[in-house]
Amino acid sequence: MLVKRKYALRRPKDGALPGAGDDDLSLTSARRYEAFGRVMAALATEADFIESCRDLTWWRGSDHSWHIEWRDGPYASEVAALLAEQVRDPEFDGALVAAAGPGSAGSAVLDVMGVRFELRAIDPMGRATVRARPGFWRLAEALDTTRRTNTRHPWEELLGG
Repeated sequence: MLVKRKYALRRPKDGALPGAGDDDLSLTSARRYEAFGRVMAALATEADFIESCRDLTWWRGSDHSWHIEWRDGPYASEVAALLAEQVRDPEFDGALVAAAGPGSAGSAVLDVMGVRFELRAIDPMGRATVRARPGFWRLAEALDTTRRTNTRHPWEELLGG
């Protein structure tokens, strides 16, 4: 009985796959991911933003822009101002963030290092409302060991103490 075997295409000796484009490895793609990393690092340092947002999501747009969306939390214009303040590079004299359009409570468009970011807030409350909300569980208050109460602290519940 004659059996035919199928063989996969072999890689050339230089390591490149035949027909594979190097679109994801280009310098412009690297700049897109660097800008995204700087934006997310700036948002991660802002505890009020992280604690007050629900359903924080992000994705890359078809035009290689980034879309960031959240529920509740601050207005999009407040996040845009935060990013303009926080995203810095000590080796670069100019600003890395520029407004690419007018910002509102629900949306804002930024240019970060030449990469377009679209911010969208769904049902935003604003930072002032978030801070004043009485039922808002804040990490700083939960970890305050100087405050004595009759009930256990949230950190004691987490650590089992």
